[in-house]
Amino acid sequence: MDDSPTGLVLNFLDTVAEATGNADTEPSQRRSRPRRTRRSAKAAGSRLETMAAAYLAENVDDRIERRAKNGAKDRGDLNAVRAPGGGRLVGECKDYRGELKPGTWLTEAERERGNDDALAAFVIAKRRGVTAPGAQIVLMTLRDLAAILTGVRPEEV
Repeated sequence: MDDSPTGLVLNFLDTVAEATGNADTEPSQRRSRPRRTRRSAKAAGSRLETMAAAYLAENVDDRIERRAKNGAKDRGDLNAVRAPGGGRLVGECKDYRGELKPGTWLTEAERERGNDDALAAFVIAKRRGVTAPGAQIVLMTLRDLAAILTGVRPEEV
């Protein structure tokens, strides 16, 4: 018997596994979540896009909808989103099981903003275990917030 903290934990897990009938699987297999496949990830992303578009259409402007994919020159996931002054906004939706990757996602949203020649971009991130559309997280740069509030995109510094 290993008396190190790790050894004690593994021994405890083995004891629990034997008691629950899972002794034939490795501890790492017993504790892991089901792996997300490319197919399930795409389906989750599509559900979030549909949910976000429906929520914004109902609460902001009924013309907002999911945008058709544009290949290499992607222009975001949401169509017809406008700032109060009328400038186009690019909305990117991300469902990574509650994991946040703001730097990567904001860089992608900025690239798509440029592809669409839009005023600003934002990212809607799915919160793990939260299904209410209005309770999801929105990420954007301060520059994008200033552009939305003023209608003018600040110069890059």
